Amino acid sequence: MSKPSVLFVCLGNICRSPLAEAAFRKAAEDAGLDAHADSAGTAAYHVGEPPDPRSIATAAHMGVDIAHYRGRQLAHHDYTRFTHIFALDHSNLDAILSRMPEEATAHVGLLMDVVEGRAGEAVPDPYYGGADGFLETWADVDAAAQALVAMLRRGLA
Repeated sequence: MSKPSVLFVCLGNICRSPLAEAAFRKAAEDAGLDAHADSAGTAAYHVGEPPDPRSIATAAHMGVDIAHYRGRQLAHHDYTRFTHIFALDHSNLDAILSRMPEEATAHVGLLMDVVEGRAGEAVPDPYYGGADGFLETWADVDAAAQALVAMLRRGLA
């Protein structure tokens, strides 16, 4: 099996997708899984910017430093560079699918589909709320990261 490479995608790449990337990196490292991870946004609102300060604080609280992450937009080459592309919600999944080139090789799906009993659910965007929303986002993306790492280790994803 080739090394898994996973891209997490939300709208602006400053809240949910950096947290998903961080949770996955941590879960993969803890499990001894050699995998590559990155995150992106479907929109170009925050290209080159660090994650939202609340995302940075939440990740730091969980033992992960994401202050060096920088926002970027989903690119054409991502569809062949990554083995998996996961959207954090339905509208971003639609955007990812609508841009998918013919030569795409990545498996594209909704992130919470990997969590038993959570298929079809979106990870709510915490941007307009308080710090508690970011902790809830972490709980969701961490559950997905744990499930995804387990699937990848078993060769099921």
